[in-house]
Amino acid sequence: MIIVADAFKALSDPTRRKILELLQEKSMNAGEIADYFHITKPSISHHLNILKNSGLIIEERCGQNRVYSLDMTVFQDIMKWFMNFMGVEEEL
Repeated sequence: MIIVADAFKALSDPTRRKILELLQEKSMNAGEIADYFHITKPSISHHLNILKNSGLIIEERCGQNRVYSLDMTVFQDIMKWFMNFMGVEEEL
């Protein structure tokens, strides 16, 4: 079960937010994501695991690669929480 608090914690890190921005453009493997940063590949892997465990991204096997993409379900839950918090009623 994904907890929205895990997503907020994952979003608190600027590296993870940048990874999400990259994945908004297209799905990528870890090596492609790492090319955008000046940190070690194990560090990228750590960030990807946090994002995956928070439900913000999904990982799919494609041959020998693991391809990462956004999972919009948790984003929708977060937006729903914000809307409720702001007192905005959902449109049916």
